[in-house]
Amino acid sequence: MQQLATAPDTSPDGRVLELLRAGDAARAFDCLVEHFEGKVYRLCRAILRNPGEAEDTAQDSLIRIWKALPRFDGRAALSTWIYAITRNRCLTAIERRRDLHSLSDTAIELEADAASAVVEKDPEDPLALLRELAEGLPERYRRVLILFYYEERSVSEVAALLGIPEGTVKTNLHRARALLREQLERHGLNDLSMWLETGT
Repeated sequence: MQQLATAPDTSPDGRVLELLRAGDAARAFDCLVEHFEGKVYRLCRAILRNPGEAEDTAQDSLIRIWKALPRFDGRAALSTWIYAITRNRCLTAIERRRDLHSLSDTAIELEADAASAVVEKDPEDPLALLRELAEGLPERYRRVLILFYYEERSVSEVAALLGIPEGTVKTNLHRARALLREQLERHGLNDLSMWLETGT
């Protein structure tokens, strides 16, 4: 019986592995950057909330990825491996901030309270208000909400990106929606289903 030829793996994972096995780490990295550079930056932006710091951390992450790339063996998905390195660089950046900015739950809750007292917005632009309110949520809720809705990640992807269980992602999404609903009611815009799905 004639054996069917296996189609080449043209996915980013397959192409990067193929180039690494051929000893061409430079082209493997170019392929990786082509597919993931923007996603690395968006993850840094979602976690750090500061465009300049996100850009620096994204570049730092890519340097770390470049140095570690020869050790990538394909046992984990390429995206999971990249996001794990990026997440760790973001956490390092947050640690560097701690001397200047308190990240205590109390401070974050106060920030959320301040965000709920947003000045009156143009009633024709409720999405801008929703985004501002989302940005003011406590950090653990804001990150999952941004990744799930604005980055359109699945629950499992958000869990992998942030290094937390899927159940925690679902819980934090539920609490984030509840907080947003409370704040929108204060602005007379209490139909959250206009913008967000209510299921996960």
